[in-house]
Amino acid sequence: MNKTADVLIIGASAAGLMCAIEAGKRGRKVIVLDHANKAGKKILMSGGGRCNFTNMDVSADNYISHNPHFCKSALSRYTQWDFIALVTDYNIPYHERNHGQLFCDDSAKDILNMLLSECAHAGVEIRLNCTIENIHKDNETYIINTSLGDYSAESLVIATGGLSIPKMGATGFGYNTAKRFGHTVHPTTAGLVPFTLQPNDKAWLADLSGIAIECIVSNERTSFRENILLTHRGLSGPAILQISSYWQAGETVTINLLPDVDIEALLKTKQQEQPKTHLKTVLSELLPKRFITGLLDDDLINQPLQSISHERFKAIAKQLHEWQIKPNSTEGYRTAEVTLGGVNCNELSSQTMESKYSTGLYFIGEVVDVTGWLGGYNFQWAWSSGWCAGQVV
Repeated sequence: MNKTADVLIIGASAAGLMCAIEAGKRGRKVIVLDHANKAGKKILMSGGGRCNFTNMDVSADNYISHNPHFCKSALSRYTQWDFIALVTDYNIPYHERNHGQLFCDDSAKDILNMLLSECAHAGVEIRLNCTIENIHKDNETYIINTSLGDYSAESLVIATGGLSIPKMGATGFGYNTAKRFGHTVHPTTAGLVPFTLQPNDKAWLADLSGIAIECIVSNERTSFRENILLTHRGLSGPAILQISSYWQAGETVTINLLPDVDIEALLKTKQQEQPKTHLKTVLSELLPKRFITGLLDDDLINQPLQSISHERFKAIAKQLHEWQIKPNSTEGYRTAEVTLGGVNCNELSSQTMESKYSTGLYFIGEVVDVTGWLGGYNFQWAWSSGWCAGQVV
């Protein structure tokens, strides 16, 4: 038996649920299909279980896309303030962390339950454990053959996300669907992802697992100031995740370990005031001792300042302010928070997310070639793009 709806949404995700809510509010019959056994799984695991649901300061500059202007329309029509208002209506307690990031006080479940409650109020039906077997278009109607039977609708929304975290069920379904309907898909790579290291760097850094240092991490195109975290596999932490989205294989990353200190000037001053003090003593007041011991030569750091030349101070400063790391790779989709690349924005309407090639077909959220920084930006893109499609499907 063919189950008919006005709108079929594939993906019970942040974007998919937002679209469903808005379409349902307009009196549309909406059915959401998802192959998972639970809606919003990625919402539940996000932000360490507390869901970094948006940011206080959102602009197109916080996004990466082959068309950097595409996201502007959606972000301006459904803003972070609109989503914050919804969260406030549900009396969900939240707090602001560094760089305007907003997190739930209690649990990411609060955000998911809010979305599911809104879906229920809007009459949205959600079908889980549903495997999509085939999609085709018959005149102006989309027919979806699934493990739960056949569905049809005049509007089809693809909200299946990217390739990140395959253990959560991520697949290339959305990209394959886009190609089937004539769209081009920009090559995908893992974004917001830790680096793995070359053998020489890993050999000494692996023993320092757990150390966090506030740094400026940069490449030729951009820089971020945040913590880096040394792990037994490589480098992580917010600054590393951010730069990873701008990193290209084979590229060297520069890390300023002491962004607020002119270490060369400091060492010269200390040399005059405390000539017998060892270099290690001075540096250990600024950086973890174990890290300094690994980064700099043993003979050098155990020398008193009075026996070190100013030329050597200059070299030490360069090592600390311009530490060069050439990542071996990234940890890939297994741990990536997002997927870079995706459905070509130039082939979609920036106001409605509708395909320019197939009437009634929409792409929203992470499947589109719009990728946000760390800090709630990817959720805001999900809310904004989902909301825009929901006004017209």
